[in-house]
Amino acid sequence: MRHHNNVRKFGRNKNQRHALLKGLMLALIAHGKIETTEAKAKELRPFIEKMVTKANVGTLASRRLVISRLYNLTSEANKLISEIAPKYKERTGGYTRITKLPRRAGDASKMAIIEFV
Repeated sequence: MRHHNNVRKFGRNKNQRHALLKGLMLALIAHGKIETTEAKAKELRPFIEKMVTKANVGTLASRRLVISRLYNLTSEANKLISEIAPKYKERTGGYTRITKLPRRAGDASKMAIIEFV
């Protein structure tokens, strides 16, 4: 039984999963919208929402935490803190939208677009 095992594994070990989510998170911050599989988009959503919430706080400690969670890539962190997060200052959550697309032609995977609202 898989009780309390909520993480999607994607056929990867822990380090590979973290690297995958890191790449997706950085691409979403850089481009504002990415096309990926539905499962990856649903797994990415909580991570990016927590990052935007933390970036909204605006303290030095939260800024350092965002930079460290974005693997010390200051350009993406600065974009998140200065451009993306201020747009959602009055919003209490729900910063991203997942739009389902038709299945992929090669392997019929469910596809989706995840983007900032």
